[in-house]
Amino acid sequence: MRAYVVEKETLQSNIRAILQRAGDVPVWAVLKGDGYGLGIVPFAKMLREQGVTHFCVTELREAKALRQAGFTEEAILMLQPTVEREILEQLLDLHVICTVSSRDDAVVLNGIANEKDMVAEAHIKIDVGMGRYGFLPKEMDKILSIYEYMDGIAVSGIYTHFPMAFCSEKKTREQFEQFTYVLDQITGRGFETGTPHCCNSAAFFRWKDMYLGGVRIGSAWLGRINVRGHNLRRVGYCVARVQEIHWVPKGGTTGYGGAWRAKKPTRLAAVPVGWYHGFGVEYGRDSFRFRDCIRGSLSLLKVFLQRKKLTVRIGDQRCPVRGHVGMLHCMVDVTDVDCHAGDPVLLDINPLVQKGMDVVFR
Repeated sequence: MRAYVVEKETLQSNIRAILQRAGDVPVWAVLKGDGYGLGIVPFAKMLREQGVTHFCVTELREAKALRQAGFTEEAILMLQPTVEREILEQLLDLHVICTVSSRDDAVVLNGIANEKDMVAEAHIKIDVGMGRYGFLPKEMDKILSIYEYMDGIAVSGIYTHFPMAFCSEKKTREQFEQFTYVLDQITGRGFETGTPHCCNSAAFFRWKDMYLGGVRIGSAWLGRINVRGHNLRRVGYCVARVQEIHWVPKGGTTGYGGAWRAKKPTRLAAVPVGWYHGFGVEYGRDSFRFRDCIRGSLSLLKVFLQRKKLTVRIGDQRCPVRGHVGMLHCMVDVTDVDCHAGDPVLLDINPLVQKGMDVVFR
């Protein structure tokens, strides 16, 4: 038996806290990564029960799943821009709001809408520092051309993303000014910008003056956010059962490479959860600047030094993991714990990296 458990009351409490903080400002719930690992449809239903009616997705299949599950009237924004005709045609048929982040995006979307004799609803993406998608603030001629010349596109919103909201107020303030500059340029030419939104989860909890016409919340729903000033609780944990218990003699080892050696006779419990399921998994290094490599090395050293702290919970006791976490299991020291095969075990796993388990809402 192995499952990823989501405690409904904890998730509902987080949702209520976020909506209370937002007040009258519309909240767009980001449901990327299959609802941050919780399952997009059950997660979206819980959000809708609390009054959330605006959703963001990053995959066509996510938009399809919501519409097929009865989310027929709710606004769905596709955050991922594309020039692929087949995808855009399906998004329009699903009445999904498209993202336009370049001249190419706009031209293709406008052309398809004209061919279908319809108007495509879209939000414009502005790049103030994320460096992935979006018009640069200096590209006002391209941005304005969408409002002025593309009659197949109805701009109902405009947004950006703050990549440093969790660590730099100065940089984020500068990026906010760039975004508001774009808004001023658009209104200065006599156009309606559409609903502006720029706050992600980190910015949402730090700067209320940046809420504008809406906020986009993702990881904060799960209480897994690396900023202060919130009262959210972490959502999600893995539950399994002790599979087998045996004694390892003094000098005995467990796992590949004999990474751990018993200093005394030790009672070990086999738990059928490993790195494949997301246990003990950390995000890999994703930057290769020298200073980031140094920072990454220090982080790895910290992880190494804290490795002995990797534990699971059996009953009311924390039990240390011994040796390497295997693909499908881990070995836990239960020498001083009164437990038996079949007893439940709780493991902390980030829902974004969990897999190979059923997600259960309780």
